Amino acid sequence: MKPKIIYQVDAFTTEPFKGNPAGVCILESEMPEEWMHNMAAEMNLSETAFIVPDGKTFKIRFFSPEAEIPLCGHATLSSSHIMYETGVVKKNKEITFMSKAGKLVIRFDNGWVTMNFPAYQVKPVKIPDGIDKIIGVTPAELHRTAHGWSFALLRNEKEVKEMKPDFKAMRNSEFGDLIVTAPSDDPSFDFCVRCFAPALGIDEDPVTGSAHCALVPFWHDKTGRNEFVSHQVSRRGGILKVALKGDRVEISGQAKTIFRAELL
Repeated sequence: MKPKIIYQVDAFTTEPFKGNPAGVCILESEMPEEWMHNMAAEMNLSETAFIVPDGKTFKIRFFSPEAEIPLCGHATLSSSHIMYETGVVKKNKEITFMSKAGKLVIRFDNGWVTMNFPAYQVKPVKIPDGIDKIIGVTPAELHRTAHGWSFALLRNEKEVKEMKPDFKAMRNSEFGDLIVTAPSDDPSFDFCVRCFAPALGIDEDPVTGSAHCALVPFWHDKTGRNEFVSHQVSRRGGILKVALKGDRVEISGQAKTIFRAELL
């Protein structure tokens, strides 16, 4: 039996120690769920992905230190990056992952990994009194996404960057998973974003690919456009090229392998 190898990859960046780190573990066969939970907790990253070959496709599961989640953009990007980099899949071939959120089709194009994800619509909801005490700001608009996150539009990038949520209060509220966005001040980007998930044990996620499943349809409705460049303005930061393709969202990013370790 081959040794189990785990990688750490910084996603949505070309610089080490930027973007969003994820664990990637490619297995010969499925491991018990408890083992995957424990491994994700040991890595202590926002997500660790576990991949198992399944005929011509690959099963993929995502675990935070606290829970399994159905879909994770930066861990999918990291996994695809490792599979292309190590030759598990040739760069001229697509990767098909089967996840708990459905089929994810990945391709490599000129140094960028492009992921095809479902699009999630957002529905407006009433802004409750006292929301600023929880998330640190009163938004211009408040929505709920089809995958169960709160989604706030702020007035400008300064508000996004300067907001200081009360993570303890968020964890026990309806805002335990929150996407915040506004138009970008930088002409290189179309919009900025921050993502908070204290309900999953992640106060702030450095770069969040899956959030763009809702961000892209939202900004399409606002602007009529289908293609955008997104800037996640967390401390580590990240850049994503995104596009609406019917009822799907394409998310493109780059990644950097940080280390490779053998599990004993």
